[in-house]
Amino acid sequence: MSHWPSTKARKVFRALLRSGWSVKEQIGSSYVQLTHPTKSGFTRAFHDSEEIGPRMLARIAKHTSLKPEDL
Repeated sequence: MSHWPSTKARKVFRALLRSGWSVKEQIGSSYVQLTHPTKSGFTRAFHDSEEIGPRMLARIAKHTSLKPEDL
């Protein structure tokens, strides 16, 4: 069982910004490329009001080093 809760995409996006990620490029409201000084890039393609499930959050965390307590 995953220890990630389902949460809104805007909450995940804010957590990424707080953890050092910054917006490199934004196209529309849902497609955002993020950069980090020490990690490879990450692309976010969710609308802010969408619910992101535990499995997708685990995949995002794998690429971004996000932790459940960061949310």
